[in-house]
Parts: sequence; structure tokens; C-alpha cells
Amino acid sequence: MINRLVVTTEQIQGDLINLDSHQLHYLLRVLRLGNNDRFIALDGLGHSWMAEIIDKSAKIVELIDVDAELPIFLSLITALPKGSGYEQVIRCCTELGVNSFMPVISDRTIIKPSNNKIQRWRKIVTEAAEQSERQIVPTIFEPVKFTAAIDHIQSESDKYICIARGDIPSLWHCLLNSESSSIVIATGCEGGWSDQEVEKAIASGFKPVSLGSRILRAVTAPIVVSSLVSAISDR
Repeated sequence: MINRLVVTTEQIQGDLINLDSHQLHYLLRVLRLGNNDRFIALDGLGHSWMAEIIDKSAKIVELIDVDAELPIFLSLITALPKGSGYEQVIRCCTELGVNSFMPVISDRTIIKPSNNKIQRWRKIVTEAAEQSERQIVPTIFEPVKFTAAIDHIQSESDKYICIARGDIPSLWHCLLNSESSSIVIATGCEGGWSDQEVEKAIASGFKPVSLGSRILRAVTAPIVVSSLVSAISDR
């Protein structure tokens, strides 16, 4: 297996990649690669190259044309769960093909993330994208209030909000009948959404949906959502 490494577009100068100290440590010390050894470089925006280590830089050998992305642009709005639960969410959902993460503060959210926590999240999705051989590194937006987040969703996207109880259609059924190329799905934290948040979401064009008759944990729900979209998209 050839190892993968995310680089920025600013690091690419012609056919050379200027590696920073952290990347050099990873390639040379952790992976124990050396001159003339190869790895796959990707910019996280959909482009990948076979690269060869040359001293403290790398030379692009060839463009790699591989597409492992979902045909649907999937965005997750997730009310932040307790503890480090969101780290599990973004790691697993990156592997499943999510394109963007919108962590939100809901009426029942307990955690208030710091800037250091957000930077850690972005590092996690980068590593998960490398591991799962994706071409795109998902975007993680700054956390905002849920009611503020839903005001900025593009109108052409299919929008769903997952609710634990009620006589509502299943997300699976809705996805089967969707022809949209962009989907936004919101899942709540422990205790679910408040009535006011659900009303606001519905008024903003979100369709209430169910994930089944069982009550899922706040960490489990977004992973199930991503799995359903991936299963339908990859058929």
C-alpha cells in the first residue's frame, strides 16, 4: 500500500512539493521512507499525484485520476454531543463520504468548543481522508447556534432534520425518492431538538424524518445517516 499525505496548494510549485517539518517527520521518521521512495500527495480539493521524495521536498511524478467520492454532496449539521463524541462522528463520517460538517450549539448542547478543539477536529478529518483514500478533505465550519446555521443552507439542497419520535417518514424512504445532488441532514445532541428548533427548521424548508423505531445515541445518529446516504449513492 502506498501512503497518502495531504498538502496545500501553496506547497506545490511546478512539479515540486515543498514539504514542511511535520510532513517530513511523518514521511522520514514515522513511515521511514527515504530518497526515491514514493507516496500519494493530495490537495484535499480533488487532485492527487504520485510523488517521489527528493531530500527535503518531493517531485510530482504523475497525476492520479481516481474518484472515490460520493456523487451526492452531503453536509451534516450535528448538535455537539458530550465529551469527545464529535471526534468519533467526524472520523467515521469522513470515511463514509461526508463533504462538510456543521457543528452547532443547540438548546440542549452542553459542550462549548475552544479554538484548539476545532483545529483538532480539522486534523482528524484530514487523517481520516488520507486513511480512507479520499480525494477531498471535508470542511469543518466554525460552531454556531443551530437556528443561525439553518439560515445559511442553500435552497436547492434537500434538507432533513432527524427526530426521534412521531409519525414521520423514514430518511431511507426520502433518500430513495430524492434526485438532488446536494443533501443536508441535521441530527441532535443528547435529548434531541427542542420544539422551537424543529419548528424553525421546518419553516426553513427542512423535512422531519425518522431513523427507525429505536432511539439512537447522539454519536450514532450521524454515522447512520451517512451510511444510508453512502449505501444509496454507491448502488
